[in-house]
Amino acid sequence: MVVYINTQGAKIVREGRHLLVKKDNDICHTLFTYKLKQIVIFGNVEITHQAMIQIMRHEIDTILLTRNGRYLGRIASPESRNVFLHKRQYALLEDPVFSVKMASAIVGGKLTNMATLLMRIKRSRDAEIAGRKAREIQDLMPLLSKATSVDSVRGYEGRASALYFEAFASGFIERQNFTRRVRRPPTDPVNSILSLLYTFLMNRIYAAVRIAGLDPYPGFLHSIDYGRYSLILDLMEEFRTIIADTLALSLFNLKILQQHDFYEEKPEEENELGEETTQQPMADVSKDPIGWISGTDADSVTFDIPEQRMNDGVAARPVGKYPVKLHPEAFKRVIESFEKKLTTEFYYPPAERSLTYADALIFQAAHYRKVIEGEANVYQPVLLK
Repeated sequence: MVVYINTQGAKIVREGRHLLVKKDNDICHTLFTYKLKQIVIFGNVEITHQAMIQIMRHEIDTILLTRNGRYLGRIASPESRNVFLHKRQYALLEDPVFSVKMASAIVGGKLTNMATLLMRIKRSRDAEIAGRKAREIQDLMPLLSKATSVDSVRGYEGRASALYFEAFASGFIERQNFTRRVRRPPTDPVNSILSLLYTFLMNRIYAAVRIAGLDPYPGFLHSIDYGRYSLILDLMEEFRTIIADTLALSLFNLKILQQHDFYEEKPEEENELGEETTQQPMADVSKDPIGWISGTDADSVTFDIPEQRMNDGVAARPVGKYPVKLHPEAFKRVIESFEKKLTTEFYYPPAERSLTYADALIFQAAHYRKVIEGEANVYQPVLLK
Protein backbone atom coordinates (compact mmCIF):
# COMPACT_ATOMS: atom_id res chain seq x y z
CA MET A 1 0.00 0.00 0.00
CA VAL A 2 1.34 3.43 -0.97
CA VAL A 3 0.00 6.51 0.85
CA TYR A 4 0.33 10.11 -0.34
CA ILE A 5 0.11 12.87 2.28
CA ASN A 6 -0.24 16.44 1.02
CA THR A 7 -2.31 18.11 3.74
CA GLN A 8 -0.21 21.16 4.56
CA GLY A 9 0.42 21.65 8.26
CA ALA A 10 -0.44 18.03 9.07
CA LYS A 11 1.47 15.90 11.56
CA ILE A 12 2.15 12.15 11.48
CA VAL A 13 1.94 10.72 15.00
CA ARG A 14 2.07 7.25 16.48
CA GLU A 15 -0.91 5.73 18.27
CA GLY A 16 -0.28 2.16 19.40
CA ARG A 17 0.62 0.08 16.35
CA HIS A 18 -0.82 2.60 13.93
CA LEU A 19 0.05 6.00 12.56
CA LEU A 20 -2.35 8.92 12.48
CA VAL A 21 -2.26 11.89 10.15
CA LYS A 22 -3.61 14.79 12.18
CA LYS A 23 -4.17 18.48 11.57
CA ASP A 24 -4.94 20.50 14.64
CA ASN A 25 -7.39 18.26 16.55
CA ASP A 26 -8.75 16.45 13.51
CA ILE A 27 -7.66 12.99 12.38
CA CYS A 28 -7.28 13.03 8.58
CA HIS A 29 -6.13 9.43 8.08
CA THR A 30 -5.35 6.27 10.02
CA LEU A 31 -2.39 4.34 8.60
CA PHE A 32 -1.99 0.65 9.41
CA THR A 33 1.77 0.12 9.40
CA TYR A 34 1.60 -3.56 8.50
CA LYS A 35 -0.08 -2.62 5.21
CA LEU A 36 2.29 0.20 4.26
CA LYS A 37 5.02 -0.16 1.66
CA GLN A 38 5.67 3.51 1.01
CA ILE A 39 4.66 6.94 2.31
CA VAL A 40 5.02 9.92 -0.02
CA ILE A 41 4.99 13.29 1.77
CA PHE A 42 4.49 16.63 0.04
CA GLY A 43 5.53 19.91 1.60
CA ASN A 44 4.90 20.99 5.19
CA VAL A 45 4.10 17.70 6.95
CA GLU A 46 5.73 16.94 10.30
CA ILE A 47 6.72 13.46 11.54
CA THR A 48 7.02 12.99 15.31
CA HIS A 49 9.93 11.07 16.82
CA GLN A 50 7.78 8.11 17.85
CA ALA A 51 6.18 7.96 14.41
CA MET A 52 9.66 8.01 12.85
CA ILE A 53 10.70 5.05 14.97
CA GLN A 54 7.56 3.17 13.89
CA ILE A 55 8.30 3.92 10.23
CA MET A 56 11.90 2.74 10.50
CA ARG A 57 11.06 -0.33 12.56
CA HIS A 58 8.63 -1.49 9.88
CA GLU A 59 11.05 -0.48 7.09
CA ILE A 60 8.51 1.76 5.37
CA ASP A 61 10.12 3.66 2.52
CA THR A 62 9.24 7.33 3.14
CA ILE A 63 9.70 9.92 0.40
CA LEU A 64 10.03 13.65 1.10
CA LEU A 65 8.99 15.99 -1.72
CA THR A 66 8.30 19.69 -1.97
CA ARG A 67 4.66 20.72 -2.09
CA ASN A 68 4.80 20.66 -5.88
CA GLY A 69 6.52 17.29 -6.19
CA ARG A 70 10.24 18.04 -6.38
CA TYR A 71 12.29 15.27 -4.80
CA LEU A 72 14.11 16.17 -1.56
CA GLY A 73 15.12 12.87 0.03
CA ARG A 74 13.88 9.76 1.75
CA ILE A 75 13.80 7.92 5.06
CA ALA A 76 14.62 4.30 4.48
CA SER A 77 15.99 1.23 6.19
CA PRO A 78 19.59 0.20 5.39
CA GLU A 79 20.33 -0.85 1.82
CA SER A 80 20.66 -4.49 0.84
CA ARG A 81 23.50 -6.28 2.62
CA ASN A 82 24.33 -8.39 -0.44
CA VAL A 83 27.79 -6.94 -1.02
CA PHE A 84 28.63 -9.67 -3.53
CA LEU A 85 25.74 -8.67 -5.78
CA HIS A 86 26.74 -5.02 -5.49
CA LYS A 87 30.36 -5.88 -6.25
CA ARG A 88 29.24 -7.66 -9.40
CA GLN A 89 27.16 -4.64 -10.45
CA TYR A 90 30.22 -2.40 -10.28
CA ALA A 91 32.53 -4.96 -11.87
CA LEU A 92 30.24 -5.22 -14.90
CA LEU A 93 30.49 -1.45 -15.40
CA GLU A 94 34.07 -2.12 -16.50
CA ASP A 95 32.95 -4.70 -19.09
CA PRO A 96 32.37 -2.72 -22.33
CA VAL A 97 30.64 -5.59 -24.15
CA PHE A 98 28.17 -6.22 -21.33
CA SER A 99 27.61 -2.48 -20.86
CA VAL A 100 26.72 -1.96 -24.53
CA LYS A 101 24.43 -4.99 -24.53
CA MET A 102 22.58 -3.84 -21.43
CA ALA A 103 22.30 -0.20 -22.52
CA SER A 104 21.12 -1.27 -26.00
CA ALA A 105 18.42 -3.51 -24.53
CA ILE A 106 17.13 -0.67 -22.33
CA VAL A 107 17.12 1.85 -25.19
CA GLY A 108 15.64 -0.69 -27.60
CA GLY A 109 12.67 -1.08 -25.28
CA LYS A 110 12.25 2.66 -24.93
CA LEU A 111 12.41 3.25 -28.69
CA THR A 112 9.92 0.48 -29.39
CA ASN A 113 7.45 1.86 -26.86
CA MET A 114 7.79 5.42 -28.14
CA ALA A 115 7.22 4.30 -31.73
CA THR A 116 4.23 2.17 -30.71
CA LEU A 117 2.57 5.02 -28.83
CA LEU A 118 3.12 7.42 -31.73
CA MET A 119 1.55 4.91 -34.13
CA ARG A 120 -1.49 4.69 -31.84
CA ILE A 121 -1.72 8.48 -31.86
CA LYS A 122 -1.42 8.45 -35.65
CA ARG A 123 -4.32 5.99 -36.00
CA SER A 124 -6.59 7.48 -33.36
CA ARG A 125 -5.90 11.17 -34.06
CA ASP A 126 -5.21 10.90 -37.80
CA ALA A 127 -1.95 12.72 -36.98
CA GLU A 128 0.44 12.25 -39.90
CA ILE A 129 3.40 13.67 -37.99
CA ALA A 130 3.08 10.96 -35.33
CA GLY A 131 3.31 8.21 -37.94
CA ARG A 132 6.25 9.87 -39.63
CA LYS A 133 8.22 10.34 -36.41
CA ALA A 134 7.40 6.77 -35.35
CA ARG A 135 8.95 5.48 -38.56
CA GLU A 136 12.02 7.65 -38.04
CA ILE A 137 12.42 6.18 -34.55
CA GLN A 138 12.03 2.67 -35.97
CA ASP A 139 14.75 3.47 -38.52
CA LEU A 140 17.15 3.99 -35.61
CA MET A 141 16.69 0.42 -34.35
CA PRO A 142 19.07 -1.25 -36.88
CA LEU A 143 21.70 1.37 -36.06
CA LEU A 144 21.20 0.78 -32.35
CA SER A 145 21.76 -2.96 -32.81
CA LYS A 146 25.18 -2.22 -34.36
CA ALA A 147 26.34 0.21 -31.66
CA THR A 148 29.79 -0.56 -30.31
CA SER A 149 29.90 1.93 -27.44
CA VAL A 150 27.56 3.16 -24.74
CA ASP A 151 28.07 6.72 -25.99
CA SER A 152 26.63 5.68 -29.37
CA VAL A 153 23.66 4.08 -27.62
CA ARG A 154 23.06 7.31 -25.70
CA GLY A 155 23.22 9.24 -28.95
CA TYR A 156 20.48 7.12 -30.53
CA GLU A 157 18.37 7.47 -27.39
CA GLY A 158 18.73 11.24 -27.48
CA ARG A 159 17.82 11.41 -31.16
CA ALA A 160 14.78 9.18 -30.67
CA SER A 161 13.56 11.23 -27.71
CA ALA A 162 13.81 14.42 -29.76
CA LEU A 163 11.78 12.84 -32.57
CA TYR A 164 9.23 11.52 -30.10
CA PHE A 165 8.51 14.86 -28.45
CA GLU A 166 8.20 16.55 -31.83
CA ALA A 167 5.07 14.43 -32.35
CA PHE A 168 3.86 13.78 -28.81
CA ALA A 169 1.81 17.00 -28.77
CA SER A 170 -0.39 15.64 -31.56
CA GLY A 171 -1.80 13.14 -29.07
CA PHE A 172 -3.63 15.86 -27.13
CA ILE A 173 -7.07 17.13 -28.07
CA GLU A 174 -6.02 20.50 -26.64
CA ARG A 175 -2.30 21.07 -26.62
CA GLN A 176 -2.08 23.18 -23.46
CA ASN A 177 0.72 25.28 -25.03
CA PHE A 178 2.95 22.19 -25.17
CA THR A 179 5.53 22.25 -27.96
CA ARG A 180 8.55 20.40 -26.57
CA ARG A 181 9.91 18.82 -23.41
CA VAL A 182 10.91 21.50 -20.89
CA ARG A 183 12.02 20.29 -17.49
CA ARG A 184 13.62 23.00 -15.37
CA PRO A 185 11.22 24.56 -14.83
CA PRO A 186 8.22 23.11 -16.68
CA THR A 187 6.54 26.07 -18.38
CA ASP A 188 3.25 24.57 -19.54
CA PRO A 189 0.67 22.17 -18.07
CA VAL A 190 1.81 19.09 -20.02
CA ASN A 191 5.45 19.46 -19.00
CA SER A 192 4.38 20.09 -15.42
CA ILE A 193 2.41 16.83 -15.36
CA LEU A 194 5.15 14.83 -17.11
CA SER A 195 7.72 15.97 -14.54
CA LEU A 196 5.39 15.09 -11.67
CA LEU A 197 4.54 11.65 -13.07
CA TYR A 198 8.20 10.88 -13.73
CA THR A 199 8.93 11.71 -10.08
CA PHE A 200 6.18 9.36 -8.91
CA LEU A 201 7.49 6.65 -11.24
CA MET A 202 11.06 7.09 -10.04
CA ASN A 203 10.00 6.56 -6.42
CA ARG A 204 8.13 3.36 -7.24
CA ILE A 205 11.06 1.98 -9.22
CA TYR A 206 13.43 2.85 -6.39
CA ALA A 207 11.27 0.74 -4.08
CA ALA A 208 11.31 -2.13 -6.62
CA VAL A 209 15.11 -1.98 -6.83
CA ARG A 210 15.38 -2.20 -3.05
CA ILE A 211 13.11 -5.24 -3.05
CA ALA A 212 15.43 -6.86 -5.61
CA GLY A 213 18.43 -6.17 -3.37
CA LEU A 214 20.25 -4.12 -6.01
CA ASP A 215 22.44 -1.07 -5.49
CA PRO A 216 20.51 1.85 -7.07
CA TYR A 217 23.62 3.80 -8.12
CA PRO A 218 25.45 1.81 -10.86
CA GLY A 219 23.65 1.89 -14.22
CA PHE A 220 24.73 1.24 -17.80
CA LEU A 221 22.75 3.70 -19.92
CA HIS A 222 22.96 6.61 -17.47
CA SER A 223 26.55 7.32 -16.54
CA ILE A 224 27.47 7.04 -12.89
CA ASP A 225 27.88 10.29 -11.00
CA TYR A 226 27.97 11.43 -7.40
CA GLY A 227 24.52 10.87 -5.88
CA ARG A 228 22.90 9.81 -9.17
CA TYR A 229 20.53 6.81 -9.07
CA SER A 230 21.70 5.59 -12.46
CA LEU A 231 20.06 2.17 -12.15
CA ILE A 232 16.72 3.75 -11.25
CA LEU A 233 16.94 6.00 -14.30
CA ASP A 234 17.82 3.03 -16.51
CA LEU A 235 14.80 1.02 -15.38
CA MET A 236 12.53 4.03 -15.78
CA GLU A 237 13.12 4.26 -19.52
CA GLU A 238 10.79 1.49 -20.69
CA PHE A 239 8.04 2.64 -18.30
CA ARG A 240 8.07 6.37 -19.11
CA THR A 241 5.94 5.84 -22.20
CA ILE A 242 3.90 2.95 -20.84
CA ILE A 243 2.87 4.59 -17.57
CA ALA A 244 3.62 8.32 -17.44
CA ASP A 245 3.15 9.48 -21.04
CA THR A 246 -0.05 7.54 -21.66
CA LEU A 247 -1.40 8.75 -18.34
CA ALA A 248 -0.61 12.36 -19.24
CA LEU A 249 -2.61 11.94 -22.45
CA SER A 250 -5.53 10.49 -20.50
CA LEU A 251 -5.52 13.21 -17.85
CA PHE A 252 -5.93 15.96 -20.42
CA ASN A 253 -7.97 14.22 -23.12
CA LEU A 254 -10.49 12.87 -20.62
CA LYS A 255 -10.58 16.37 -19.05
CA ILE A 256 -9.53 15.14 -15.63
CA LEU A 257 -7.19 18.13 -15.82
CA GLN A 258 -8.08 21.41 -17.49
CA GLN A 259 -6.45 24.79 -17.93
CA HIS A 260 -7.92 26.24 -14.73
CA ASP A 261 -6.22 23.49 -12.69
CA PHE A 262 -2.84 25.16 -13.27
CA TYR A 263 -1.25 28.43 -12.31
CA GLU A 264 1.94 30.20 -13.32
CA GLU A 265 4.18 30.79 -10.31
CA LYS A 266 5.50 34.30 -10.64
CA PRO A 267 7.76 35.67 -7.90
CA GLU A 268 5.04 37.71 -6.23
CA GLU A 269 2.67 34.73 -6.29
CA GLU A 270 4.97 32.06 -4.88
CA ASN A 271 3.04 31.71 -1.64
CA GLU A 272 -0.45 32.47 -2.95
CA LEU A 273 -1.91 29.18 -4.14
CA GLY A 274 -5.49 29.32 -5.36
CA GLU A 275 -7.83 26.56 -4.28
CA GLU A 276 -9.93 24.82 -6.94
CA THR A 277 -12.97 23.55 -5.08
CA THR A 278 -15.21 22.41 -7.93
CA GLN A 279 -15.80 18.67 -7.61
CA GLN A 280 -16.83 16.55 -10.56
CA PRO A 281 -16.90 12.84 -11.39
CA MET A 282 -13.45 11.78 -12.54
CA ALA A 283 -12.96 9.73 -15.70
CA ASP A 284 -11.30 6.33 -15.35
CA VAL A 285 -7.80 6.58 -16.84
CA SER A 286 -7.50 2.80 -16.97
CA LYS A 287 -10.24 2.77 -19.63
CA ASP A 288 -8.29 4.95 -22.07
CA PRO A 289 -7.52 2.66 -25.04
CA ILE A 290 -4.42 4.58 -26.09
CA GLY A 291 -2.79 3.58 -22.81
CA TRP A 292 -3.56 -0.13 -22.93
CA ILE A 293 -0.37 -2.15 -23.01
CA SER A 294 -1.71 -4.64 -25.57
CA GLY A 295 -3.14 -1.97 -27.83
CA THR A 296 -6.34 -2.17 -29.83
CA ASP A 297 -7.30 -2.40 -33.44
CA ALA A 298 -7.57 0.99 -35.09
CA ASP A 299 -11.30 0.53 -35.66
CA SER A 300 -11.96 -0.16 -31.99
CA VAL A 301 -10.58 3.14 -30.67
CA THR A 302 -13.61 5.04 -29.42
CA PHE A 303 -12.23 8.53 -28.78
CA ASP A 304 -14.01 11.46 -30.37
CA ILE A 305 -10.81 12.81 -31.85
CA PRO A 306 -10.47 15.89 -34.03
CA GLU A 307 -7.55 16.02 -36.43
CA GLN A 308 -4.46 17.45 -34.78
CA ARG A 309 -1.45 18.91 -36.61
CA MET A 310 1.83 20.35 -35.50
CA ASN A 311 4.51 22.39 -37.23
CA ASP A 312 7.19 20.17 -38.73
CA GLY A 313 9.97 22.63 -37.98
CA VAL A 314 12.10 23.09 -34.91
CA ALA A 315 10.13 23.07 -31.66
CA ALA A 316 9.09 26.52 -30.49
CA ARG A 317 10.58 28.20 -27.46
CA PRO A 318 8.67 27.84 -24.17
CA VAL A 319 5.68 30.17 -23.94
CA GLY A 320 6.61 31.41 -20.47
CA LYS A 321 9.61 31.66 -18.22
CA TYR A 322 7.85 30.90 -14.95
CA PRO A 323 7.04 27.42 -13.59
CA VAL A 324 3.53 26.12 -14.23
CA LYS A 325 2.13 24.20 -11.26
CA LEU A 326 -1.03 22.44 -10.12
CA HIS A 327 -3.66 23.69 -7.70
CA PRO A 328 -4.06 21.40 -4.65
CA GLU A 329 -7.35 19.76 -5.66
CA ALA A 330 -6.00 18.93 -9.12
CA PHE A 331 -2.83 17.59 -7.51
CA LYS A 332 -4.94 15.07 -5.61
CA ARG A 333 -6.59 13.95 -8.84
CA VAL A 334 -3.20 13.28 -10.41
CA ILE A 335 -2.16 11.14 -7.45
CA GLU A 336 -5.42 9.19 -7.61
CA SER A 337 -5.05 8.66 -11.36
CA PHE A 338 -1.43 7.52 -11.04
CA GLU A 339 -2.35 4.91 -8.45
CA LYS A 340 -5.31 3.84 -10.60
CA LYS A 341 -2.96 3.39 -13.53
CA LEU A 342 -0.60 1.22 -11.50
CA THR A 343 -3.43 -1.13 -10.52
CA THR A 344 -4.34 -1.72 -14.19
CA GLU A 345 -3.57 -5.29 -15.30
CA PHE A 346 -1.97 -6.50 -18.52
CA TYR A 347 -0.57 -9.81 -19.73
CA TYR A 348 3.08 -10.10 -18.67
CA PRO A 349 4.79 -12.77 -20.83
CA PRO A 350 7.72 -13.65 -18.48
CA ALA A 351 5.27 -14.57 -15.70
CA GLU A 352 2.77 -16.08 -18.18
CA ARG A 353 -0.07 -14.32 -16.39
CA SER A 354 -1.64 -10.93 -15.91
CA LEU A 355 0.05 -8.45 -13.59
CA THR A 356 -0.58 -4.90 -12.55
CA TYR A 357 1.85 -2.23 -13.68
CA ALA A 358 2.97 -1.92 -10.04
CA ASP A 359 3.83 -5.61 -9.90
CA ALA A 360 5.60 -5.38 -13.28
CA LEU A 361 8.01 -2.80 -11.84
CA ILE A 362 9.02 -5.32 -9.19
CA PHE A 363 9.29 -8.18 -11.67
CA GLN A 364 11.48 -6.12 -14.01
CA ALA A 365 13.87 -5.21 -11.20
CA ALA A 366 14.12 -8.91 -10.33
CA HIS A 367 14.71 -9.73 -14.01
CA TYR A 368 17.47 -7.11 -14.13
CA ARG A 369 19.11 -8.81 -11.16
CA LYS A 370 19.02 -12.16 -12.96
CA VAL A 371 20.89 -10.61 -15.89
CA ILE A 372 23.49 -9.17 -13.51
CA GLU A 373 23.95 -12.55 -11.85
CA GLY A 374 24.12 -14.40 -15.17
CA GLU A 375 20.86 -16.30 -14.75
CA ALA A 376 19.41 -14.54 -17.82
CA ASN A 377 21.35 -13.74 -20.96
CA VAL A 378 19.77 -10.44 -21.96
CA TYR A 379 17.49 -7.87 -20.38
CA GLN A 380 13.98 -7.94 -21.84
CA PRO A 381 12.04 -4.69 -21.33
CA VAL A 382 8.26 -4.50 -21.07
CA LEU A 383 6.85 -3.51 -24.46
CA LEU A 384 3.67 -1.90 -25.70
CA LYS A 385 2.16 -4.01 -28.50
